[in-house]
Amino acid sequence: MNVQSAAGPGSVRNLEIWRSGIELVKRVYEITRAWPKEEVYGLIAQTRRAAVSVPSNLAEGIGRGTSGEAARFAHIALGSLYELDTLIEVAGTLGFATDDNLPGKITDLIRRISAFVQYQHTQRC
Repeated sequence: MNVQSAAGPGSVRNLEIWRSGIELVKRVYEITRAWPKEEVYGLIAQTRRAAVSVPSNLAEGIGRGTSGEAARFAHIALGSLYELDTLIEVAGTLGFATDDNLPGKITDLIRRISAFVQYQHTQRC
């Protein structure tokens, strides 16, 4: 199935998981502003990169136009979410400011992207 033709150009903006990913990026940037400045090229950069990777990979997969590619890039986004969850845990362990709601939001997005992947797999037939 062709994802692009089924949903139309720009359809990634209509994906709730993509919009949630954008909100996650915004929250991660807000949180990391309070982290120690000596982490700007370390933990801050890595955490922000992992967060940005989530909606970026979802968009790239949709942009490729097939269900298989949408699923493949959504898997990459899932990996980034697991990385982000670990980085947030590390930051909390180090005593950096975190958002107590963030792990739950990450878990919820993992669940929703996993469902998206399963749906894309059913569309390949």
